[in-house]
Amino acid sequence: MTAFKTIKGVPVKTISGDRAGASFEGQLYYDSDGVGIFKFVGALAAGTWASGGALNTARYGLGGAGTQTAGLAFGGVVSSELDNSEEYNGSSWTEGNNLNTARYYLAGCGTQTAALAFAGEPSPSGDTTEKYNGTSWTEVNDLSTARNYLGGVGTQTAGLAFGGLIPASSSVGNATEEFDGTSWTNGGNLSTARQQITGFGIQTAAVGVGGLTNTGSTQTNATEEYNGTAWTGGGNLPTNRRNAAGAGILTDGIIFGGRNAANTANITTTDAYNGTSWTTINSLATAREDLAGAGTGTLALAFGGGPSTAATEEFTQAHAIKTIDLS
Repeated sequence: MTAFKTIKGVPVKTISGDRAGASFEGQLYYDSDGVGIFKFVGALAAGTWASGGALNTARYGLGGAGTQTAGLAFGGVVSSELDNSEEYNGSSWTEGNNLNTARYYLAGCGTQTAALAFAGEPSPSGDTTEKYNGTSWTEVNDLSTARNYLGGVGTQTAGLAFGGLIPASSSVGNATEEFDGTSWTNGGNLSTARQQITGFGIQTAAVGVGGLTNTGSTQTNATEEYNGTAWTGGGNLPTNRRNAAGAGILTDGIIFGGRNAANTANITTTDAYNGTSWTTINSLATAREDLAGAGTGTLALAFGGGPSTAATEEFTQAHAIKTIDLS
């Protein structure tokens, strides 16, 4: 009998149990746990949101960074702008050292011990950039264009800022800036200028989606992808949307929450992106806009949001494991 590895050129991986070690959709493996059978890694399931520990300070318009078990929340607003910074350990939030500049409608990226916070309101803090080292925040070189309601993705040494509302001109921007760990430089502009845009990914493979294309209420469902040089069109969202949060990478990301297409209510909707198209999956428990997100497309964190909630939710999404019947 011809062996599988002779046909395909690789042996079938042996794994003990249903999931540990199964790394990608379409993978065939031999489950040595118990009777020992062949299994197949199927498509991602719809995922589920579960309650996490509440923020110490309820707020909206905040920034976020990190992972589901090591998250970071900073800035935001209740009755006035906040400088509060909190760290999440997978179950509860702990107060950390504050931002140097209190602000809201800012963007963030990076990890809990190497984060970046940039832009925001009120003026003149719209170009301010700060780094976090896990203990304290330090101000570094400013953005070239002051703005708020922008998208932000990447890491502390390779950040990306795009779009946003430009207070100086009362206009919506399409400018993109790249951070190298020290300073910001101009990148390729968005095809469609917009504010209240949602982003996820890294500096050289980013997604910008939804938002408002003017200073009024004209929403969009357009998706753009950035390759480190230029933006190109991606698959459109099922509906227009603004003020959502995102997590993940270009080929495996999600957005959640925000404001509905009619601009009449906050929503719980979660949509997943595979690099080509969007699929609506299981919803948040708490409807909200102006929230923050962190983590990956399969292990995400949602926290804060309007109208001024402290609620935190954890998203878990796994591939379906199918048993292959060889009888």
